[in-house]
Amino acid sequence: MELLVTGEQMKNLDRITIREMGVPSLVLMERAGLAVFEEMKKEKLPLERTLVLCGGGNNGADGVVIARLLSLAGYPADVCILGNPEHFTDEMKKQIDIGKNYGISFVNTFRLHEYTTIVDAILGVGLSREVSGKYRDVICRLHGFSGKVVSVDIPSGISADTGAILGAAVKADLTVTFGYRKTGLCFYPGAAFAGKTVVADIGIYRDKKTLLKPEISACTRDELKLLRRNPEGNKGTFGKIFLVAGSRDIFGAAYLSGYGAMKTGAGMLKICTPRDNRGMFGGFPEAMLQVYDEDTDIEAMMKEGMEWADVYGIGPGIGTDPLARKILEILLSRGTKPLVIDADGINLLKGREELLKNYPGGTILTPHLGEFSRLTGISPAAWKRDPAGITGRYAREWNTVLICKDARTVIAQNPDRIFINLSGNDGMATAGSGDVLTGILLGLLAQKMPTLEAAYTGVYLHGAAGDRAAMEKGRAGILARDIADGTAMILKEL
Repeated sequence: MELLVTGEQMKNLDRITIREMGVPSLVLMERAGLAVFEEMKKEKLPLERTLVLCGGGNNGADGVVIARLLSLAGYPADVCILGNPEHFTDEMKKQIDIGKNYGISFVNTFRLHEYTTIVDAILGVGLSREVSGKYRDVICRLHGFSGKVVSVDIPSGISADTGAILGAAVKADLTVTFGYRKTGLCFYPGAAFAGKTVVADIGIYRDKKTLLKPEISACTRDELKLLRRNPEGNKGTFGKIFLVAGSRDIFGAAYLSGYGAMKTGAGMLKICTPRDNRGMFGGFPEAMLQVYDEDTDIEAMMKEGMEWADVYGIGPGIGTDPLARKILEILLSRGTKPLVIDADGINLLKGREELLKNYPGGTILTPHLGEFSRLTGISPAAWKRDPAGITGRYAREWNTVLICKDARTVIAQNPDRIFINLSGNDGMATAGSGDVLTGILLGLLAQKMPTLEAAYTGVYLHGAAGDRAAMEKGRAGILARDIADGTAMILKEL
């Protein structure tokens, strides 16, 4: 897992390092400045002439260190300080004095076309209000710069918590962030404004005594190494899935969900779908079918499927007619095993939240923001203002593992433990991609993975498979089944 932090959490870790651990703030600044300097060289940025723009806080002080290191290494660099001298921090004043002692160049004005690289050390992670005045004017000027831009810790004007643009923001080619990745560098538009993001170790660490609330993490490829096959297993060992999917004339969602489940390693799959779809599954002989129509004894059919299976799934393509509603109610009121609810299953939950809360077997809910909005009344824009908090709150309220799907998907079981997925790409915004995710989740649950672990691992695996598909097909050419095939290839590599 990669630990992620909010702006406030990072400031607290910084404070603990200085005051409790005894590491002087100037030492941390030297390490921060050196990390940025080294990364600029590593990226082979054009350092013929660099302008370092500084605010009056400690982020600006880091910038003065960078300018000093550039100058001493023979790379011409100018420092322009935008802040009010009356508001400079003690560290900033000290770094200015050190810089003057070394003879670095301080300027009051600048012309962008004279520089090849600009270092943005204007505003740090503590920004909480919209950028205005001189800072805003300078940031807007930078949008016309044709060279390279490097941001120190976070692009100025980006919320360290949500990635929102606070009035105006620097668009960087490279961001070197310190200690831990900030959540605002994960969510869009912050992730796009940061460009390439590098996390630099400067000596700030979270110890076991430091409680972070919420604790926010990103799944990494290391977690996938837990997906081991039992060499003595049989198809029952790897789990049986009962998937209610598809409706009249809608076959693809059922196929893709089932295909994703089998590609993830599930042992057996039974798809419950309308009788009209029977002829469509000729190309998917691995799946068993349980078909129904208006004359079917639905309760008996569901009882048979639920008793047979180890896990249940419902939603992809089922529609919202009374029959689909009845099937969902049977699952929620009589089921005892892990359950994934997606797509139309989520649309049918409105007014049935109590059944969800009281479900005994553990549930995973996978709404995209439109479905989440219909269920809660919270608009996508409002969710983006507090993605971690809102997801965690509703996960606890509904007693579920909640996966809120977006360009950066958020996973939570309660407000204190949040996961943000960093894998995936825009090519996955294609029909059926969410259906494949449902199948992946079911495949992991069928292999006895706990619901929360299956949720964050499954979302990461889904995104990683999409990244692999993009490498092979190009992002514009990805089909949902390419993601399922990519899942199998990633598991093969492990």
